[in-house]
Amino acid sequence: MNTADLKIDELKFDERGLIPAIVQDARTREVLTLAYMNRESLARTLETKETWFWSRSRNELWHKGETSGNTQRVVELVRDCDSDAIVVLVEPAGPACHTGARSCFDLKQTEDLGLLLTQLYELIETRERDRPDDSYTTYLFEQGIDKILKKVGEESAETIIAAKNDAAAPFVGEVSDLIYHLLVLLVARGVSLDQIREELARRRK
Repeated sequence: MNTADLKIDELKFDERGLIPAIVQDARTREVLTLAYMNRESLARTLETKETWFWSRSRNELWHKGETSGNTQRVVELVRDCDSDAIVVLVEPAGPACHTGARSCFDLKQTEDLGLLLTQLYELIETRERDRPDDSYTTYLFEQGIDKILKKVGEESAETIIAAKNDAAAPFVGEVSDLIYHLLVLLVARGVSLDQIREELARRRK
């Protein structure tokens, strides 16, 4: 369901006037937190396109990121089949958890390769944008596309050499180096992981 089609009056709030809101990263689908909304916080969420919740402990509305800056831009809201829970797909601007962790759930999601690649891609994007000192990624971007292409070529050759040997660890290391430099190249050329995913899905069909 599109966010524009979500009608507050069609949702089933509990006896306290609350409905659970499962917040997920819109890109990775990682579960970030479970919070609660009432009619007012949901209305403000729809109006501002940022998450607002109802704090059961403080008994008040709260705007995610109002003090920390870790806001969540709402991409879509989807109700479940019974209309008594909603999923909030967001683009997070920082950690979701008050502890400073990306997610409130310790689901070992960093073990998922797709999520790892997405997080690494996003980190490389920030390096390209902010250019922090003493960063190898910054060095690559400042040297330009020819340097990045040279490194991709070098890592490709080293991956081939490592694959000729029986030892797995050196091969795994070289493949990881190659993937990192390929991600740098993607960012440098303005190609997203979604574009790669769509092309692979098209080929699979």
